[in-house]
Amino acid sequence: MTSLSPVMLSLHAIAATVWVGGMFFAYLVLRPSVPGIELPPERLKLWDRVFEKFFFWVWIAVVALPSTGYWQIYTDFEGFGGAGMHIHIMHLTGWLMIVLFIYLYMKPYALFREAVSAEDWPTAAANLDRIRKIVATNLALGIFTIAIGASGRLWT
Repeated sequence: MTSLSPVMLSLHAIAATVWVGGMFFAYLVLRPSVPGIELPPERLKLWDRVFEKFFFWVWIAVVALPSTGYWQIYTDFEGFGGAGMHIHIMHLTGWLMIVLFIYLYMKPYALFREAVSAEDWPTAAANLDRIRKIVATNLALGIFTIAIGASGRLWT
């Protein structure tokens, strides 16, 4: 362990909180509130603005989480051999989340943005539904990963 270990662990936790907390808010607070907006095009435009802002922060988390995680693994645990099972599980679920997000961003989100820009509301709505399903999966993985990370060192 070095003097940077608390900093790296803090950055790791903050990045996870931003990403998973943002998904929690979007899925369980914002999503149920949006149907109160009368016109479907206005709802889709709102999601377009929300995703643009949120995905900026998710990209930061996608870089920060593996960077800080690998730093901790190789500095604090001297590699994967010294890391507990919970670290291995977080490693796996973290990469699953990243792969799902990159797919979401490159495919359904790109199609969603294109459809909103073209005012093709049915295509935008279909891609928003794809995004919603991926976010639901990532949210479940994120909550699971946080629980593993928070409790894993106690599994002895």
